[in-house]
Amino acid sequence: MRRGTLHDATGRMDGRSVYGLVFQWVATQIGVWPGSCNQGMKSNPIQVMSKLTTLEVLLTQEIKDLYSAETQLVKALPKMAKAATNPQLKKGFEDHLVQTEVHVQRLEQAAEILGISPRGKSCKAMLGLVEEGSEVIHEDGAPEIKDLALIAAAQRVEHYEIAGYGCVVAFAEALGHKDVVKLLDLTLQEEGDTDKALTKISCAALPQVAAR
Repeated sequence: MRRGTLHDATGRMDGRSVYGLVFQWVATQIGVWPGSCNQGMKSNPIQVMSKLTTLEVLLTQEIKDLYSAETQLVKALPKMAKAATNPQLKKGFEDHLVQTEVHVQRLEQAAEILGISPRGKSCKAMLGLVEEGSEVIHEDGAPEIKDLALIAAAQRVEHYEIAGYGCVVAFAEALGHKDVVKLLDLTLQEEGDTDKALTKISCAALPQVAAR
């Protein structure tokens, strides 16, 4: 592995380095460094909602996270649609807003089936993704370039949601919650379709933009 990089000589990601970075981040968050004078002291404690003792608990936490993410997105999509100048992109954001409202309802239905509340957690990842999208909206630039930047921001959101729903569906399936699987697998497929639609819009616009 080369000094100052996360990749080995073959260009592949070095898993040990990634693990080390994760360990350092956790140690920083809880204020504990092995062998250091502040061991046992907590300068910035992590707020734990509940202990992850079972897969059911993890499923609950992930549903809460997705619910927070989707409700944040409901507020962000109208702003992205307003900022888009490409007619297809604008319509895509408007259509996905309607779809996202349905995704929120599905999560509420899934929570009801499981006998839990979908509320009570703030998705910090989506907060960051929405903030990045907001930066694009307020940035000066050529309209066609800003449209591509909006697509990039939106696809980051989609990839996060695809990962989240993929995990939740797998957890629910393992636990035998067939009704939850049926509900949220629909959302998973729709998120994938949205990502593909964004790619199609981007690919159609890229040749003209690159030629300028």
